[in-house]
Amino acid sequence: MSLKSIIQDMRGEFGSISRKGFDVKFGSGMRSRSHRVVQDTYVAAIDALKQSCWVNLPPELLRDVLMRIDTSEDVWPSRKSVVACAGVCRSWREIMKEIVKFPEVSGKLTFPISLKQPGPRDSHLQCYIKRNRSSQTYYLYLGLNQVTTDDGKFLLAARKCRRPTHTDYIISLNSDDVSKGSSTYVGKLRSNFLGTKFTIYDAQPPRVGVKVTKCRSTRLVNLRQVSPRVPAGNYPIAHISYELNVLGSRGPRRMHCVMDEIPTSAVEPGGVAPTQTEFLLSSLDSFPALPFFRSKSNRTDSFRSGHLSGSSEGMLVLRNKAPRWHEQLQCWCLNFNGRVTVASVKNFQLVASSDNGAAGQEHENVILQFGKVGKDAFTMDYQYPISAFQAFAICLSSFDTKIACE
Repeated sequence: MSLKSIIQDMRGEFGSISRKGFDVKFGSGMRSRSHRVVQDTYVAAIDALKQSCWVNLPPELLRDVLMRIDTSEDVWPSRKSVVACAGVCRSWREIMKEIVKFPEVSGKLTFPISLKQPGPRDSHLQCYIKRNRSSQTYYLYLGLNQVTTDDGKFLLAARKCRRPTHTDYIISLNSDDVSKGSSTYVGKLRSNFLGTKFTIYDAQPPRVGVKVTKCRSTRLVNLRQVSPRVPAGNYPIAHISYELNVLGSRGPRRMHCVMDEIPTSAVEPGGVAPTQTEFLLSSLDSFPALPFFRSKSNRTDSFRSGHLSGSSEGMLVLRNKAPRWHEQLQCWCLNFNGRVTVASVKNFQLVASSDNGAAGQEHENVILQFGKVGKDAFTMDYQYPISAFQAFAICLSSFDTKIACE
């Protein structure tokens, strides 16, 4: 039996398991089924796998087969086979965690934790956002083109919640359950009353030793208590500000983003940004169909080196790239390289601020760009050193009403 035949047969069996055991989807470990139904189906699928010939594969051959699957299934939806392999057992999961590279190297989003990891260094990950005006929800998809279709891979969802003195945007991995009490809650964006200042909060600590805004040793998620070893709460990771427009000019917005957990050196050649490697507080740990998120290893080792070690090293500051005035068109213009087609005050490009001491290419390199392509469709392209979660939260700030800016 040739290696190619083994891979094809193996991929077919994993595809069956991924369909029967769980519907692999960023943001929803399940749909309308109960945990029990999914668990029973998953156990039955794994029992079938244990009776197959793949359980006795030599480790070297198994690694080679999994590497070939990772290489061949490089785009969604076929890439769910890689996630299915990681969900078989602990040993397979550990092999897949070694094989699947971080987005900054591979340029791919594979596991949900990839949304908290910095994007690729030399290119942009192209995504788009769909807005639902009636429900005040926003959906982030992975897609290179066809922004007006549903062919993209769902990544994140956000819901706008108005408060008397501020506005919250709750961000979740589940498009059907966008609430702070959900087990798939990953963070939020909060604005002030005027809509000029925003804070991005992470649901879990972005690095070891970071302080929580509201200290609580435990919390209840879906009537299940999460381990108190890592405090749960709101961890501020970025601050966004829009300049006040006291003259009432209809010119472009001016925004600054201070990335609290990303050092200034991250935008320099060889610079390093902190990278999360697993979800620490998600109750997805109790969901057997996604054991990739579970680990009994020391939780303090869940972050790669490179985080801010102290206040001596400055925080990365991003600013919007100033547009130029086009005399013939009588409007402000930016070069989005064809990714933006509709003029809007919401459109922007973020680059490293000169306050960081950046110069030359680092100063002009677009880290995040966001723009309108339809009535309720927007493109979002980002790259290192920010993550999809951070980029999505920054773009959400552009949707909010700016009472004092326009």
